[in-house]
Amino acid sequence: MTEHLSIIPILLFSVIIHEIAHGWTAWKLGDPTARDMGRLTLNPIPHIDLFGSIILPLMSLTATGSVFIAWAKPVPVNPANFSRPRRDDILVSFAGPASNIVLAGVCTGLFIACSGLARYVTTLNSPGLTDVVVFFLTMFYSGVYLNIVLAMFNMIPIPPLDGSHIFASFLPPEVAITYRKIGFLGIIAILFLMRVPVVAHAFHDAIIFFASPFEHLMGLSL
Repeated sequence: MTEHLSIIPILLFSVIIHEIAHGWTAWKLGDPTARDMGRLTLNPIPHIDLFGSIILPLMSLTATGSVFIAWAKPVPVNPANFSRPRRDDILVSFAGPASNIVLAGVCTGLFIACSGLARYVTTLNSPGLTDVVVFFLTMFYSGVYLNIVLAMFNMIPIPPLDGSHIFASFLPPEVAITYRKIGFLGIIAILFLMRVPVVAHAFHDAIIFFASPFEHLMGLSL
């Protein structure tokens, strides 16, 4: 499992940025709730969800060597402060997954930079320094796929994921209220669906498809 520990820092950073993106977008659309509660910060303490940010990722890492699902504590959003609640709720919901796509691009750029550094480090004959560079290469490479997974997973239109807010915005109000009440029971449904081979394969293929442009760019640096 040691070789997979490089994913933990980028995982924590990614889920925090995801939630900050929600709160920042809400603030810009008229809802200062997250800002006033101190949630627009890179300090991990206000964002950490004991189960979703620590226990579940470690269990997944121990059992499978990879992280399938993780989340930070959701930022508070009050739609009553929006001037156009339906549109603004969609924008706030989409901001989190969009931030993960941006982070995938950032990780790609950092991977390319580290690749250049790695070629220089090999000329120094310094095993310790080489190990450090390899750690960051692994972290940024994993970060690309991790953020693609986070973006796609959160766009699944099942509560409480971001995609469910977007989907519910197109439902009749009464139906949308009932739909959103599914809450975290939706996570159980999603975990069950992901064990269905056809769903798991489709999700995997979608990840490979959306990660391929970033993979191509990283490959050019090697």
